[in-house]
Amino acid sequence: MSNTIQLPTPEPGQRAAEAFVAEHLSGLFCDDAAGSERFRGGQSMADAALDGYDVTGYAGRRSEVLPESRRGASALSPYVRHGMLQLPRVWSHVQGGPKRDVTKFRDELMWQEFARHWYARHGSDTTQGIRRELADVADAPATSPGLGGWDRDMACMDLTVGELERDGWLVNQTRMWMSSDWSVRNGHRWQDGDDVFFTHLLDGSRAANRLGWQWTTGVGSSKHYGFSRWQVEKRTKGLCAGCALRDDCPIEEWPDDPEFVDVGVARPAGSGLAGPGDVVGDRDPEVVWLTAESLGEDDPALVAHPGLPVVFAFDRTLLAGLQLSAKRLVFLTETLAEIAAGHDLELFLGDPVEALGSRVPAVTHAPVPGFASKVGRLESMVLHPWPWLCRPSQGSVSSFSAWRKSVRSPRSS
Repeated sequence: MSNTIQLPTPEPGQRAAEAFVAEHLSGLFCDDAAGSERFRGGQSMADAALDGYDVTGYAGRRSEVLPESRRGASALSPYVRHGMLQLPRVWSHVQGGPKRDVTKFRDELMWQEFARHWYARHGSDTTQGIRRELADVADAPATSPGLGGWDRDMACMDLTVGELERDGWLVNQTRMWMSSDWSVRNGHRWQDGDDVFFTHLLDGSRAANRLGWQWTTGVGSSKHYGFSRWQVEKRTKGLCAGCALRDDCPIEEWPDDPEFVDVGVARPAGSGLAGPGDVVGDRDPEVVWLTAESLGEDDPALVAHPGLPVVFAFDRTLLAGLQLSAKRLVFLTETLAEIAAGHDLELFLGDPVEALGSRVPAVTHAPVPGFASKVGRLESMVLHPWPWLCRPSQGSVSSFSAWRKSVRSPRSS
């Protein structure tokens, strides 16, 4: 018997989304049914964020933490993560800005793209290209201290953990602080820390976030990132002066180099998650199926079939296992409410394939293992290519620099 049910259409606004999540998605999240204090879901919010973003000063200020007015981070990642802002569009947006800033910003977009290529190549392989492991935790059981894995008596950790709890977002600099403190200093498994980030970040991603953890802790790179007080004082301007531990700082000195155990280099799993280069399928679609990877108005399947009903399903089994923060579910619900204002939206809770019924869907490929497992159950569909910034090649994904040599860079216009 099917356990897939149709849900009512959510009303616009964050408060309505919070009430919707509390009522209809109860038991599928790990915290209170509250949204992010900083971010709102929806294409209109994504468009406003991009339109208001000026790349000027990015190169010099992207790593600044406090005061917030000094931050150069774009804060576009939640919208990029869920397909409301596609990387080619973001790439084009900064055209004409200061050359140094544009170059650095686009380097970061290429890093995001590399992470997707890397994940598409490795798929769900849990080793995902790691070269070594931290010796103290290589054989440790998988246990997650959650947000309690950081000492909040430290002003720097209280700031960053608090921002993660409140907003579901962090600048890249504080992500590195938290991951280095978690693994290099405190000996927790990086995989567990990656799980915590995936749970609480609006842009939680098994591609970019996991790659960042491997790079920062040194298990997927040639060296680790050593978090210390010097970095906090450089990036926050005065935070340490007000810290309760300012005279007994646990990170006063540069950390000792951790011991690593060689685990070899995992070969790519060859999962083939890159997807097609052209539209596949010659049936007339009856619905557009949207996934959490691609919820924007520029979704290729939606653009190609603007008059069809739109189907989205909260995957009950997946969410029950993940137990994400409600902030992400509220963000998605706000986005779906906005989609419903312009399209005939059918919203479900349960199995996404069951939600489609016998109808032929048009859908945009998503370079993640879960999507591949679902489309494998469909008898027929019209599959649109993922909007890559750089079309995947057969070149190496062993490092960012090796990958850059194997792909054609996007046009500068």
